[in-house]
Amino acid sequence: MILVDANILLYAEDQLSPHHVAARSWWDAQLSKNSPVCLSGIVLGAFIRIGTNPRVFEHPLSLDQAISRVQSWLDQPCTRIVHPTERHWTVFRKMLLEGQAVANLVTDAHLAALAVEHGCELISTDSDFSRFHGIRWSNPLN
Repeated sequence: MILVDANILLYAEDQLSPHHVAARSWWDAQLSKNSPVCLSGIVLGAFIRIGTNPRVFEHPLSLDQAISRVQSWLDQPCTRIVHPTERHWTVFRKMLLEGQAVANLVTDAHLAALAVEHGCELISTDSDFSRFHGIRWSNPLN
């Protein structure tokens, strides 16, 4: 199982990104497989927040476009949303402390904890995930 970070989704959507072709190809391939593809609420929220932001993108998505895109992913049989389990705080706290995750890294620690809880490989272009012990992560665009 994989847990996908927002940066992969944004690159797959942004046709002006130098990573677009590789990210879109990878993402489309994942959605066509039988293997579970996991997303989290925080990742979906980040995709909508960043993807609709005109300060980030020259041609941002409209809210309707962003919601439609997310729904199209969730409609795929391989896709599921993962939620924190009962042990989330324990795992999250460990990630925070061992990774010295403060400020913007707190969200990364949360995603790392979700990956551990659900036995997922975390997929991201963000090398900050290397600071978290006990997770498997990879960058499919390398």
